[in-house]
Amino acid sequence: MARKPAVIAYDIRCDRRRRRVARCLQSWRLDGQYSVFECRLTQSEAQELFLQLVELIDEKEDALLLAWMDAGRESRPVTRCARIGFQAPSLYLG
Repeated sequence: MARKPAVIAYDIRCDRRRRRVARCLQSWRLDGQYSVFECRLTQSEAQELFLQLVELIDEKEDALLLAWMDAGRESRPVTRCARIGFQAPSLYLG
């Protein structure tokens, strides 16, 4: 499977959870600025990464987004209370 460009962004209220998420992303060798990471992932890598991140956040307080840069990908919400202005987010928690 080919890797596609994506953006991962998060808004995590608790410093401890935020540090854990940042460490998780760094363990995937992803780097970004503040709470936005640009990366290249396959669909299966994105799913595995989100499974790991979901374990680290509070889905009621925190927000997490993966937006594919490729407009040809289908989008779907992961949680019920997302309030994001993206037209086609691929995966998000929030």
